[in-house]
Amino acid sequence: MSLEKPDHPATPAPAVGGGSPEPLVPARDPGAVRASDADRDRIADILREALAEGRLEPDEHAERLDALYRSKTVGELEPLIGDLPAGQGTPAPGSTVAPAPAPGVSVGGHRHGGLRVAGAKNVVAVFSGATRTGTWRVGAKVNAVAVFGGVELDFTEALFEQQHVTINATAICGGVEIRVPENVTLRSGGSGIMGGFEVREMEASDPRAPVITVQGVAIMGGVEAKAVEGKRLRDLSAE
Repeated sequence: MSLEKPDHPATPAPAVGGGSPEPLVPARDPGAVRASDADRDRIADILREALAEGRLEPDEHAERLDALYRSKTVGELEPLIGDLPAGQGTPAPGSTVAPAPAPGVSVGGHRHGGLRVAGAKNVVAVFSGATRTGTWRVGAKVNAVAVFGGVELDFTEALFEQQHVTINATAICGGVEIRVPENVTLRSGGSGIMGGFEVREMEASDPRAPVITVQGVAIMGGVEAKAVEGKRLRDLSAE
């Protein structure tokens, strides 16, 4: 008795679970990741250095700063420094790790032990005006940019979340006005190019007082920082 061969090859068994195999998930675009304040700060520092070195004209610097603070994703940041030396092979945005805030900082009668301090505040005025006044929280860094406009920062009633505060002030054909209480330390680290960068420096008698450093550049514009007479932080002692 002979076995007959089938006319057609056997149909392979279906895959376990049935149905067709699922398509591969496409790789996600790293440039679509949301940009952080630390990412923008890094790009802003590179642009500031490029301006000081003469690699960027003032109008180019202003345009890129405007685009920087309007950006939402990492992919929008990279082209802003693509033609600069610092933009060749630099760490990808998002790799910056911000230092942890000092525990138990007490300023203005408010103790912030273990509080997670938010990223830098960006106050931008392009052909317009922007203000921060009244009772507002101040972290370790504030970026103030005025391009054909004006920025007003009033710290006389602010709540300082850290003792050391850096204000990056950039004024291009515009102005940045900064007012602080009279019992804080105020220092300067900026310069003027066909403009004025005036910071009335002072040292607080209390070592626990906030230390505010104003740095940056004024190009055909002005940056002014001074204390307001009679305005003082209420209590610098820990609660």
